[in-house]
Amino acid sequence: MPRYLMSVFGPAERTDYGNYGTKEDMLQAFADTGAFNDKLQRDGHFVFADGLEPASTATTVDGQGDQPVFTDGPYLEAKEYLGGFWVIEAADLDEALALAAEGSKACRGKVEVRPFNTEESLKAMLES
Repeated sequence: MPRYLMSVFGPAERTDYGNYGTKEDMLQAFADTGAFNDKLQRDGHFVFADGLEPASTATTVDGQGDQPVFTDGPYLEAKEYLGGFWVIEAADLDEALALAAEGSKACRGKVEVRPFNTEESLKAMLES
């Protein structure tokens, strides 16, 4: 079954309650996201999911030269950063998009859906 990455983006600047207005909003979003994760597992779509620490905790590594270069912070300056993600299995893109809509509602954030670059997709690209 094809796999998809569902990425959740949020603002770079966070409040005391992450991207949420109040503690209650944050706790409800966590509960709703947990219920969505349970549904993904129950329905056989769940592969892996997790949230990420703020982009300010990132370290960018460039190992292309003779010696690796380590730089504190994210690779790009942006107004929004990846805050969490799901890796799911779905029959097709339509099913993945429907699941992403549910996930977006649960976590209260925009969700980007991207298929994984698989051996099959690489073969199809080379054949075209």
